[in-house]
Amino acid sequence: MYGAGGCFFTRTIGRTKVKYAYLLINFLSVVFPLLLSFDKRVRFYKSWKYIWPGLFITGLLFLVWDVFFTVKEVWSFNPNYILGINFFRLPLEEILFFLTIPFSCIFIYACLNYYVKWQIPNRVIRILNNTLILASAVILIFFHDRLYTLINFGTLVLLLLLLQYFWKVKWLNRFYLAYFVSLIPFYIVNGILTSVPIVSYNNAENLAVRVGTIPVEDHFYLLSLLLMNVAFFEYFKKRDASFITIK
Repeated sequence: MYGAGGCFFTRTIGRTKVKYAYLLINFLSVVFPLLLSFDKRVRFYKSWKYIWPGLFITGLLFLVWDVFFTVKEVWSFNPNYILGINFFRLPLEEILFFLTIPFSCIFIYACLNYYVKWQIPNRVIRILNNTLILASAVILIFFHDRLYTLINFGTLVLLLLLLQYFWKVKWLNRFYLAYFVSLIPFYIVNGILTSVPIVSYNNAENLAVRVGTIPVEDHFYLLSLLLMNVAFFEYFKKRDASFITIK
């Protein structure tokens, strides 16, 4: 599912039990977007100031969620592959995850906005959002007793309703294109994390359905994480543009 390179890396760290494995995954996830931020055409570094507020707000919310799940043993972290530096029972590497992964995915979003002029039709986006809302609602009805499933799909329903029908944002067609592209590195990163495993999931708290070794909920966890980050990114960018126009 996540390619020969991912399989090789998984086998390697599985044999050697590298303490800095999760830290290395974070580093490799963000190093190329950081370096390529200075590309003369995209010039992503000029957008960094719009990213940090959203990363902080979203990261704080998801870290509270993460601590809660760790305490409730929804998931756990393998001590063989982390440095052992913990804050509120979370490994340092897990905290960094909420900086490196959203940053890299917003980089993908910005690059696609620059290089790809085609976008998913609004009609298709409405159908997709309504399907996700309906499917999530059905899952919540039947599996509300599973903590990861409940909070995951509950968050997604709330976000989609707010963005599609309350705030009526105009960037969802571009967002979904970036999300689908982001699934490629997602399968590599999460494939390694869950197959080694560096992160282990308690199937009693999720649907116990896996794509390879990845819980199906993780796809929607990523969707909510990126939706929130891109929403803040677009908000702060728009606010800054309005302020400049008024001046």
